[in-house]
Amino acid sequence: MSEPTGDVRVESSRFRQDYQRLTEEIGKVIVGMESIVEGVLTCLFTGGHCLLEGVPGLGKTMLVRTLAQCLDLRFSRIQFTPDLMPADIIGTNVINEDPHTGKRAFQFEPGPVFGNLLLADEINRATPKTQSALLEAMQEKTVTVAGKRYRLDPPFFVMATQNPIEQEGTYPLPEAQLDRFFFKLLLEPPSREDLSTILDRTTRAAEPVAAKVMEKALVLGWSKLAREVSIAPHVQDYAVRLTLATQPSSPFSTDLMRRYVRYGSSPRGAQTLVLAGKIRALTHERYNVAFEDIQSVAHPALRHRIILNFEAEAEGMVSDKLIDAMLEEVPKQVRQTA
Repeated sequence: MSEPTGDVRVESSRFRQDYQRLTEEIGKVIVGMESIVEGVLTCLFTGGHCLLEGVPGLGKTMLVRTLAQCLDLRFSRIQFTPDLMPADIIGTNVINEDPHTGKRAFQFEPGPVFGNLLLADEINRATPKTQSALLEAMQEKTVTVAGKRYRLDPPFFVMATQNPIEQEGTYPLPEAQLDRFFFKLLLEPPSREDLSTILDRTTRAAEPVAAKVMEKALVLGWSKLAREVSIAPHVQDYAVRLTLATQPSSPFSTDLMRRYVRYGSSPRGAQTLVLAGKIRALTHERYNVAFEDIQSVAHPALRHRIILNFEAEAEGMVSDKLIDAMLEEVPKQVRQTA
């Protein structure tokens, strides 16, 4: 596998070919999750992190493991439990004795966070203190232990799974932790046809296995290409106004946002809309971001960045309904005032 060439059209065509091969290999194992796979790959190629939410048994962990099989990346997994400690994630200093001199010295033993593709399985079963151990790694791609900073090897991609918060034995993720996830994807139970296909693949002698299709250098190369996709000022302004519309105090906010939202999206929401829109443009054979690209990624980009108030929780309002209304009410273009 060679590096991307200098011609944008050639690079874009090759990206789509690699993207299609990757989705096909994942599709050999994962059934009926086309939109979820698309969201996961968008996170991968933008350098973001992904949060998968769904009840147990829907294939969240299998999806992450299959992605690891398709990529030449160092894979590590952390099973989050209530007794998990931060040192179990980032590592710790241990005392080692030199067998020749007998001298003792502290030596850092890296934890599982020192990988390329990290599966944080059932992340909301650990306490908030342990969940927060990932904050620095997810944002700054570094880990600090005993005053010393260690840099993580790129690419660093966290895929976290969580059960619905209503289930027993779960802890809500802190807002700062949620905001560091590029997308939040919701998994639904499989359809009748999909469930039948799952049984065909998993109850016979040989189960399907995904092949490796992409190396680390190519993942980084395509991530760089995605950032070179152009976006017109009026399309970028639409992403800005959508982000501001989630904030109840903003003049761009909608009536439902002002009624049901306590806090809206941070600037990371706007960054997510633009970067995800660039990936979607590439996969749809375009070299600039369109309004439809921004609209298509609005739900996974913003749903976890909208903090609802007590009234919303009492009335059963969910962030996706607010985003639906926002996309209908916020105009695509507005006249600039002098």
